[in-house]
This record gives sequence, structure tokens and C-alpha cells, in this order.
Amino acid sequence: METWLEQSGAVGLDGLEVADFPVTGRGVKARRRFKQGERILTIPSALHWTVQHAQADSLLGPALRSARPPLTVEDTLAVYVLFVRSRESGYNGPRSHVAALPTSYSSSIFFTEDELEVCAGTSLYTITKQLKQRIEDDYKDLIARVLGPRPDLFPLNKFTIHHYKWALCTVWSRAMDFELYDGSSMRLLAPFADMLNHSSESKQCHVYDASTGNLSILAGKDYEAGDQVYIHYGSIPNSRLLRLYGFVIPDNPNDSYDLVLATHPMAPFFEQKQKLWALAGLDATCTISLTLANPLPKSVLCYLRIQRLDESDLAVINLQQSNTDTAFEKISNSNEVQVLQFLVESITSLLDSFGTQLEKLEEQLAKGIYPSGGNAWAAAHVSLGEQRVLRLAKKRAKNLLAAVESGSSPETPLPAPAQCANCGKGPGQLMLCGRCEAVMYCGRACQVAHFKDHKATCRAIVSKKS
Repeated sequence: METWLEQSGAVGLDGLEVADFPVTGRGVKARRRFKQGERILTIPSALHWTVQHAQADSLLGPALRSARPPLTVEDTLAVYVLFVRSRESGYNGPRSHVAALPTSYSSSIFFTEDELEVCAGTSLYTITKQLKQRIEDDYKDLIARVLGPRPDLFPLNKFTIHHYKWALCTVWSRAMDFELYDGSSMRLLAPFADMLNHSSESKQCHVYDASTGNLSILAGKDYEAGDQVYIHYGSIPNSRLLRLYGFVIPDNPNDSYDLVLATHPMAPFFEQKQKLWALAGLDATCTISLTLANPLPKSVLCYLRIQRLDESDLAVINLQQSNTDTAFEKISNSNEVQVLQFLVESITSLLDSFGTQLEKLEEQLAKGIYPSGGNAWAAAHVSLGEQRVLRLAKKRAKNLLAAVESGSSPETPLPAPAQCANCGKGPGQLMLCGRCEAVMYCGRACQVAHFKDHKATCRAIVSKKS
């Protein structure tokens, strides 16, 4: 492959070579020393595998261009890879690139049921199940619309669903995505550059030049001759690493849990709440990542505060529409207690749904029950990461709930203060709350104004009395 690339204008191959490494498998080795930031490889645009190149191919292009609706970028590239792989002649250069690709992948879509069950309860488990079904449906659609009608181009014995899954994993694990200045995006596979493995210690080091279409790789750190050269895929959790790239990083600092929040359109006051979510940059259905660094983002609390607004809360917010932050911070003690209690209960339920609990999973890994580097071992690390994030989120919610409750503890009725609980005036003609008899007000207006803060405590005290 290197000879073909060199003849085609690739720059920098004399300082690099493809090699096999003990842990990461096939990767790229430095033949000489490189300094951080040095340009070490350039692959010209003519060698890239892109949608445009696939559609411009004299044989493949007409079949792709005639597909209605058009194929996705992902499917176009997958079909392109399989098409070149299936050709007997005429594609010698591209075929040498395909021949250098791995013959198999360890993405979660290839896991057995037993291996996948190790991470039951994780987002990876759910997404993988859905992805397997989507791939089957997409493959049937490809057969009907593109592959089946042209057996001369697409012999079905070389375009089975197993081949299709292999090609998809090639695209997922090796394609690079770039945002262009005009707001569009570019996805491409670059021969040889796609052999570079990921390291979190390496800095962002692949650059797309929109003016020339060339892809360059810079040294993400200093390298000595014989070192493996890496690129940086980004700050990615193990669930996504395993789904797209087929590996995990033990104790990955970027582990996360994607929390899905949704409200049915028939829920009370949905339209008013939808406007408030929009002001907060949220949707009625949104996915928010809980992370080790930030296990309970403010956006989660904001969403749930709005979701649990009652009629009286909405009336107050409507009176203060000029302040767009009204619903984004704590609204009232009662609202906050509802939100935090819901979070604690929901996260507890999520944790209970994991197939193997955190402590037992750690024990199994320590005992070597799952062979190191295997599929089940990788699935176990995904489960560990997500459970750790959820436990931190639960702890954070419980601490916030305790703080709210301690600020107006309902455990013991408070003696009536000699001042209004709302405006602080007193002593004087004060009236007790008629329900709990625990706080006093200077008049009806102050009692109504203070009720949203007092509501949770009032109800708890009355409930305790009864």
C-alpha cells in the first residue's frame, strides 16, 4: 500500500510504517524522531474515500446517484468499500488499501448475547440492540433499492449482511469528520492515516485543508524511532469507544451516562412549559450527558423544575416574563423537593436495572473471570463507568435534597416566629398559617406570596399531625 500511496502523491510515508503492537494491534510506527507539532503525513484529496468520489466512479457512480431517496453518507461509503473489495481488476490502488484493513472488528454489534448481557442496563446495551435491528432493516432496504437490481455490480455472495456490518464498522472506526467554514461537514477515509490508533495523551493532530482538500497529520507529542504514532479521537466515553471503535480504556475519565428526559405533549400546561424549555435551550425531549466531572448538570435540574411547575408556579413566572432566568434556578422548596426526590428514585431504578452491580463487577474483573481485552471484559468496563457516573449523580441529588429539607425541616413543627415569614415585619397583629400553625404572616397577601416556598413544609407538618 505504501508504494501505491507514494506514487499517488502521499507525503511522509518514508518516516512511518504499519506495524503490529501488543495491546492495540495494527497501528503506525515512527521510523525516525518527530517533534510535537511537526507535519508527519499528508494524504492528498485525490486518494480520499468520500461520497463525491464514490458517486464519480464510472461503474459505481450511476447506481449510487440513481438511488431514491439518496443513500446516507454512511451507507454510500460502506457500499464503496465493499464494491472495491469485490472487484477483480481495475481498482488495484484502492484494493491495496482495503486489503490492509482488519478482517474483523470487535464493535459491540458483533458481540454474542452472553457478551452483551455483561453490560445489561447500560446505554450501550440498549443502543446496540437497536442498532442491530436498524442494520438489518437498512440492509434489506439496500438490497431492494441498490444491490439487488444490479447483481453484475453487486454479487450478493460478496455483499451479505455480514460484509455490510464489516463495512459499516470500517466507516465508523476509520472515517474522519470535519466541520467546514461554510457550515457543511466532510466525512472521509484517508488511506494509511486511518491506521493510526487513539491515545488520550496525544493532542488533536489531524487537519483538513478545505482549500486543497488534503488531510495532514501532525505529531501530537514527541516521538522516538520505534514509538507508535497516535491521533486523538476526542474525549469519548467507553460506551461510544466500544460501539464505534471496538475498544475501551479502563477507568476512562470521559465515561458518561446519557440521561433521556421527555414529557408527553398531553401533559398539563405542556405548551407553556415548552416555551420555558426553549428559553433555557432545551427541548421537550432531550438527552443530557451525566459525566464523572459533572454528574448532575444544571440543565437536568432546569428541565425537571419546568416539567414540575404547577398552575400557581406558572402564574408567578408569567408575571415575571422579563426575567428569563425565572425557571432556570430554584423555583420553590416544594418544586425543588419534587425534582430531587424524582431524581433519587429514578437513578436508583436505573442502577437496579444493571445486570451486575458495581461491586460484584469489580470483583469479577479482579479475579479475571472476564479474559483481559475480550468482549465481555470490555462490556464490563462500560458497565463500571456508567454505574460510577450514576452513583455520583444520585449522591449529588441526595445531598441537594438534604440541604433543601434541612433549610425548612418538616420533622419538628417550628414555633411561631414573632415576625411575618414573608416580609419579616413584626411584632404586631400576625396571623398563623391555618393549616400547619407553624409560621405567621402579617396579612393574606404575604401568606399567598410565601406559599410556594412554604408549601412542602406545610404539607409535611399537616401530614405528620394527622
